[in-house]
Amino acid sequence: MKVEVEVISKELIKPSSPTPDHLRHLQLSFLDQIQPPVCMPLVLFYSKHPNFSNSERCIQLKTSLSEALTAYYPLVGRVENNDYVDCNDEGALFVEAQANIPLSYILSNSNICTNKNFFPLQPDEGKDFAAFFQITFFTCGGLAISMALSHKLGDGLSKIIFLNHWAAITRQSNYDVLTKIPPFGSTTLFPPKYLGFDPRNYIMKDNIVTKRFVFDASVLSYLKSKYSDDNCGTPSRVEALSAFLWSRFMAATQENGANNKLYLMLHAVNLRPRMEPPLSDQHFGNLFRIATTMLADQDGFMSRIKDSIKYVNADYVKSLQKSDEHLNFLKEGSEKKAKGEMISFSFTSLCNFPAYEIDFGWGKAEWVASAPVPFKNLTIMLDTSDGKGIEAWITLKEEDMAKFDIDKELLAHVSSSILRSRF
Repeated sequence: MKVEVEVISKELIKPSSPTPDHLRHLQLSFLDQIQPPVCMPLVLFYSKHPNFSNSERCIQLKTSLSEALTAYYPLVGRVENNDYVDCNDEGALFVEAQANIPLSYILSNSNICTNKNFFPLQPDEGKDFAAFFQITFFTCGGLAISMALSHKLGDGLSKIIFLNHWAAITRQSNYDVLTKIPPFGSTTLFPPKYLGFDPRNYIMKDNIVTKRFVFDASVLSYLKSKYSDDNCGTPSRVEALSAFLWSRFMAATQENGANNKLYLMLHAVNLRPRMEPPLSDQHFGNLFRIATTMLADQDGFMSRIKDSIKYVNADYVKSLQKSDEHLNFLKEGSEKKAKGEMISFSFTSLCNFPAYEIDFGWGKAEWVASAPVPFKNLTIMLDTSDGKGIEAWITLKEEDMAKFDIDKELLAHVSSSILRSRF
């Protein structure tokens, strides 16, 4: 069945109260500047509610979004170059749409290509929007709530914290607490710098494929045991799965024999709990950095991964704040990638974040999902709805995916109920 989504209306949602003049300029930090100008997507699917029609739910959502955006005022502004956010209350794009299918079709097919239809713009088309939203109604009375947040403003946790805030206002929970303005920006912690490279170079749209692979709890338990040893103990679910996916990527795509290329595994690491003093999870921004593991062979595989993640500690943060070492590493890496001298595989995990706690008053989401993004060699991990398994949304070059997707050891570990599709 061809999934068709028809736009019903478009508007700009403004905050319920104007942003004070002293908050009209939000300087981007160094960690914001180095992010590519892409709006990262997340879509939540909710079943029909017996007490609310979709028109009633949509009115609720627009009203509560306006209130939530009063506290999260940068989301209604515009990103100016790679410099600052003009918090001008211009409004966040909000689209209502109607799909020609029931929600059950989405949940049973899990066709990730379809998820693109639940956003008014694609990730690299957001221009200067700080955020945009779409509410999509299904023929059964279910709906999808989609949000794309400019990576110039915040990371995955920031997006989930905002969605929980919006949901709590919708269901009128802890209203007084939720109207307080959250901490924004990290310019004082990570002052802006001259980069010397263009973050847009990370974007790749042509000849890439995104596919979704699901690993259930029993497989993750097996992988944790497989990669355990006396030196590093038992890895986490994310560490074990990323090690396994890396090994299958290498087995499927590495050229025969030795070569002179540098192979790196990259893990996004949340800096908030690793700083001195630690920052609250409510702190909005790009407060993460990359743990880099150089992998020439499989010897001491997991211990090197865990060591690289442990290295992102308070001392690392202090170095990040005071020196240009990390910036120089990024510039050098950008040059090596452009020349084909370095191949990296990046992992970003939203696992263990409160994505399935986002309750607008109609119960928790049936499915919290991503959508295709324009980056190669990237894996986005999300919890399955039971909180025990992991969905891996993997984007590779077409020729690499053609080999990776038929790897027998990979397929032996993937949940047999999952369907995959091309981007």
